[in-house]
Amino acid sequence: MVSPYITQPLTPARPRMFASTLAKVIWTLVPIVTVGLAGAVPFVVAAVKGVIKPWLAITYVAVEIAVYSVAIAINPSAHDDNPVPGLLMVLWIIAAATHTALLDNEKVSVGK
Repeated sequence: MVSPYITQPLTPARPRMFASTLAKVIWTLVPIVTVGLAGAVPFVVAAVKGVIKPWLAITYVAVEIAVYSVAIAINPSAHDDNPVPGLLMVLWIIAAATHTALLDNEKVSVGK
């Protein structure tokens, strides 16, 4: 009889966010396709799966609310020519998509 201690890994494997490359592409497209409105959703899902710590998901939700609140406060009218709200939203979309793609990266250890 083989001991279970011999066949088990020394440390438990960290849960994975993406089951395949296609899943990674789809999850990375979520913040882009939703124009940033669902930018925090991949992080909430990752926190529920145990891939990241909950504080990181809460931070992403708070930043998303702050970005859109500031953008609406700066430009409450749709006919204003101020570029700052659009820039804030584009930066949020880029950051959320990039960080979503890095959720399973072993070199990134913040919040894991």
